[in-house]
Amino acid sequence: MLSMTNEEVKKAAAFFTREIEKLASGRSLRLMEVCGTHTVSIFKSGIRQLLPENVELVSGPGCPVCVTPNEYLDTAIAYSRKSDVMITTFGDMLKVPGSSSTLAKEKAQGSDIRIVYSSLEALEIAAKNPGKKVIFLAVGFETTAPTAAAAILMADEAHLTNFYVLSAHKLVPPALRALLASGKSHVDGFLLPGHVSAIIGLQPYDFLSKEYHIPGVVAGFEPLDILQAVYMLMLQIHDQTARLENQYSRIVPKEGNPSACTILSQVYQQTDAVWRGLGKIPNSGMSIREKYQAFDALLNIPIIVEETKEASQCQCGKVLRGLLQPSACLLFGKACRPEHPIGSCMVSVEGTCAAWYKYGAGRWQV
Repeated sequence: MLSMTNEEVKKAAAFFTREIEKLASGRSLRLMEVCGTHTVSIFKSGIRQLLPENVELVSGPGCPVCVTPNEYLDTAIAYSRKSDVMITTFGDMLKVPGSSSTLAKEKAQGSDIRIVYSSLEALEIAAKNPGKKVIFLAVGFETTAPTAAAAILMADEAHLTNFYVLSAHKLVPPALRALLASGKSHVDGFLLPGHVSAIIGLQPYDFLSKEYHIPGVVAGFEPLDILQAVYMLMLQIHDQTARLENQYSRIVPKEGNPSACTILSQVYQQTDAVWRGLGKIPNSGMSIREKYQAFDALLNIPIIVEETKEASQCQCGKVLRGLLQPSACLLFGKACRPEHPIGSCMVSVEGTCAAWYKYGAGRWQV
């Protein structure tokens, strides 16, 4: 699709839009885009406005920063207050509210917190600062987890003794299963994440069609990719079938990336994990295997963490489950804004509330 001319793109978009309207045929349908990058692309390209009113796009738990629970933030903040610790983190973690503070506030008060763009950069910082215990905040899905695993393997090979990982890596398919099993999040079809699928392939999503009879389409991130994926979902719904399809085949092979998955399974093992808004989900997290536990911050650096509290009236949990559109939250655009976020969904560039505020409902809600 990237090689198409502008005129060809316009014609294809008109075709998909027209066919989606025909296939909808008056029924009210809810399609969930799981990935936060999809959410942003949908808003920026005006796809919501192109779809018929009876086809609703709702966002799911596809923003790793957004689903990270307060307890993890509180733990990271507690570590940042130790004089012998340096925190390395992706930038969008700085403003995420914990129970009583943020990493940004702690940094302003003198804590040694460095923004990095990869776990390998955190590894380099540890090598250059032997007098510090350098903790990398490993937040992400299957897309970024292999790089954290690679950093641990490199630290082990280099006999680096001051590099640690505070793991909050999560697995997307178990979260989708939990959403469906709850019976509360009614979804007629899933737009599945392209980045995650490039690592894990297609098989982990088989349960959507086989157990829940819900269509799923792995989608790319260009506007035309998303429109085509919606069209593919609508064809399945119209034909009363449910299967897993791959719109993003130019990037996502059926088997995913075996090399990345091998590194991931070498260092990590599946474990239960707490997701903001979804609670504890079985086998949805990744913990460091015993062989590499010398790099696990929690097991090697004692810490006392404050009692975790949730922000009053914050509706991030419902937003992440597709039960509430951000504009329906009483805090949205008022007490909760990107410069003063109450909940995590207003912080990350992939956060649903942040996308609504920047590109959508926020323009006329404020």
